[in-house]
Amino acid sequence: MTTIVWSSFSGRYSDSPRAVYEALLPRGEEFSHVWLVRPETRGDFPAGVATAEYGSPEGRAALEAADVVFANNGISLDWDKSPATTYVQTWHGTPLKRMHRDVARPTGGLLTALDRDVARWDVLLSPNAFSTPNLRSAFGYTGEVLETGYPRNDVLSAPDRDERRAAVRAALGIADGVTTVLYAPTWRDDLVMTDGVPDHAFPPDFADLVDGLPADHVLLLRLHTMVADRFPQVTGERVVDVSDHPEVSDLYLAADVLLTDYSSAMFDFAVTGRPVLSFTYDLEHYRDELRGFYFDLAEVAPGPLLSTSAEVVAALADLAGGRRQDTARRAAFERTFCSLEDGHATDRVVARFFPPTDRVPAPPADRGVEHAHD
Repeated sequence: MTTIVWSSFSGRYSDSPRAVYEALLPRGEEFSHVWLVRPETRGDFPAGVATAEYGSPEGRAALEAADVVFANNGISLDWDKSPATTYVQTWHGTPLKRMHRDVARPTGGLLTALDRDVARWDVLLSPNAFSTPNLRSAFGYTGEVLETGYPRNDVLSAPDRDERRAAVRAALGIADGVTTVLYAPTWRDDLVMTDGVPDHAFPPDFADLVDGLPADHVLLLRLHTMVADRFPQVTGERVVDVSDHPEVSDLYLAADVLLTDYSSAMFDFAVTGRPVLSFTYDLEHYRDELRGFYFDLAEVAPGPLLSTSAEVVAALADLAGGRRQDTARRAAFERTFCSLEDGHATDRVVARFFPPTDRVPAPPADRGVEHAHD
């Protein structure tokens, strides 16, 4: 029996680890599973799932006894990885913003903690060929990179995606005919890493955006996991706070439009074929002073860059009126970033790490595997 430890955002039941885990469930006793969990997220896990608390002695023991570890972010814990353990790092997004070692002014403590974890990785999943060198550079990682697409995005192309969409919208209380705008901004280093200031700030004219929404629109607010549990929930007739929803892919299915800024959400949501708007009110500060980008967002973004709430409201009105986004621009974006998001990323991961035991697995195809250079 193969023992697998799963970690998603340090204690959630979500993302690519969840997709791979659920694909293995039909194989039953072939595997033993343990999920790392936090007390406040335990209720999001299905009944009967074996768990160990993130950061506890039990959690450390589970990691050190595992045959395979799957995680979607750095496991910032003190644990000794066995030479016999395979650690698969899925990560959790195509990078637009520079990360880790590529940030102009990295935060020392976080840098050190993640470096310790990177040293344990055996394989890193990449969502596309464009991201692979950036992920290598950001993490100083020289091991194997497997380009598979993201398992978490398979549901966006699944045959039952329309049924899933209807079920999620019903659970959120969204009536038929209502246009849902998913607002998913990323976090700001200068807020989160500065003592004495709030960890999150909305755009200065955010109230104008909410007030200006077309009558049949509702805003789904999804704050980044770095700040979602540090910021009071926002409620209102036109706003539904979904920051604590366990699975963002559900929200992608439910949404009709994505409104984001520099978040990797744009790359995932593009799989749905629905419009993406970029609310980049602090573009110069974020790009030139705070983080920096791996590419020119203005040239590559799948939709327009908007700097004020008035521009966002006008763009939503245009979409509601039937105006289509630039199809050539969108097609170029999808060719670059979404070519592997075909609904079979999970199959590729399972075939690589957990091939059926009744046959000898074929070696991985050359396409999609980027090996370290001597």
